[in-house]
Amino acid sequence: MAKKFQQETLDENELIKIRRDKLQALKDKGVEPFGMRYEVSRHTADVRTEFGDIEGEQDAGEVSIAGRLMAIRGHGKASFATLSDKTGTMQIYFKLDVLGEEKYSEFKLLDIGDVIGVRGQVFKTQRGELTVRVEDFKLLAKSLRPLPEKFHGLKDVEIRYRQRYLDLIMNPDVRDTFIGRNKVIKSIRKYLDDRDFLEVATPVLSTIAGGAAARPFITHHNALDTDLYLRIATELNLKRLIVGGFERVYEMGRVFRNEGMDVRHNPEFTTVEIYQAYGDYRDLIDVTRGIVLAAAQAVNGTTKIHYQGVEIDLANMQQISMNDAVKNKTGKDFMSCETVDEARAMADSIGVHYEQRFGIGGILNAAFEEKVEEDLIQPVFITHHPTEISPLAKRNPEDPRVTDRFELFVYGRELANGFTELNDPIDQRARFEDQLKQREAGDDEAHVMDEDFIRALEFGMPPTGGLGIGVDRLVMLLTDAPSIRDVLLFPTMKVDTGRE
Repeated sequence: MAKKFQQETLDENELIKIRRDKLQALKDKGVEPFGMRYEVSRHTADVRTEFGDIEGEQDAGEVSIAGRLMAIRGHGKASFATLSDKTGTMQIYFKLDVLGEEKYSEFKLLDIGDVIGVRGQVFKTQRGELTVRVEDFKLLAKSLRPLPEKFHGLKDVEIRYRQRYLDLIMNPDVRDTFIGRNKVIKSIRKYLDDRDFLEVATPVLSTIAGGAAARPFITHHNALDTDLYLRIATELNLKRLIVGGFERVYEMGRVFRNEGMDVRHNPEFTTVEIYQAYGDYRDLIDVTRGIVLAAAQAVNGTTKIHYQGVEIDLANMQQISMNDAVKNKTGKDFMSCETVDEARAMADSIGVHYEQRFGIGGILNAAFEEKVEEDLIQPVFITHHPTEISPLAKRNPEDPRVTDRFELFVYGRELANGFTELNDPIDQRARFEDQLKQREAGDDEAHVMDEDFIRALEFGMPPTGGLGIGVDRLVMLLTDAPSIRDVLLFPTMKVDTGRE
């Protein structure tokens, strides 16, 4: 294996040397191998739209296009090549009689991967292939490294994630994924803007990491000589704005959590958090439904999608409480338990693992995560989460053991989390104090005390509904991407010094 790797490395080094020799040859000819601005009249898709119906080999019109050479075919006095831009590919035709000897000799120094601009006439070959006959061209960027061999393409996912630029060059469908991501983000903003929500920006750095149960990243500010945290959520600052008088606000941006990585988790990811004064969790369920359906229409033109081979009807969203979902699946009614010991015995009987610090609500949540969550394939709102695991949500007026909270699950994954916000500062302080006890018991993801947030609540926050949606997971769902790394242009990767 080592010998094979060495041979491949030598081969690549030789190819790089050949390209550098061509670079010098171009310079010797007075050609600048890294050009300047180029006037593009059309993209390749525009050429196909405008000239696709022409017949015969007669010139149909002049165009100038630019892109990367992905193939070169032919020798001698004429050659065909494939040029790729952001909209697709186009065949281009280089001919000695058209270009002249000097320019054609310059063409002979081009390589696959070079970025060029070409000007010429559009025609169809005898085989009916729409082609640009090159009358002039300009080298815009010499590629000094060879692209992966075309037949095999770029399959190594590690290289694809680490060298996304190469992934985008070799795998055009990857570009479609990120175009889809852009459509999702635009549709979310449009949906909220059309409903009078105000987009705001809150700090990424904070002296307290709050708003979610997660481990933060810590950094140090030299001028202030103090440690700061990268935000794990935007929630508490957005609710401060509700106190201040904004009635509908949202923020879309990166949050950071110092936790494990898998197909659903990346240390930095994008969320949109939304807050609506004078509403409650039911209003935000409607907002969630509207955002998801609008995004599905924007990306796929339908609310019925296929994800990893499974058909999912996003328009058919069901709703059930967490306890009822567990009871339907296991036959166990945890909310009927009067003591923690009774709940533990119930969990033991169905093989649910829990920690000794868990109360009845924590055990119910553990049963949900182990026995129910992964089977929630079709979209469903799970409501009324235990108060014990919902430190920022308002208690349900009919049963204070649970909160007016919901999570949207699709394909066994949480997509959104919302609730009626807790606006009682006395209750909020008690919840924070309970979270501090959980931290002392070993839960390093439990909330810390935020005195300024409690102070803000003491000035009075109107009844409010809040919502957070994982944008990356929504993009995964709508673009049929199996991993969160497939929808992040530059996902976090472990340093691989050997590969480098």
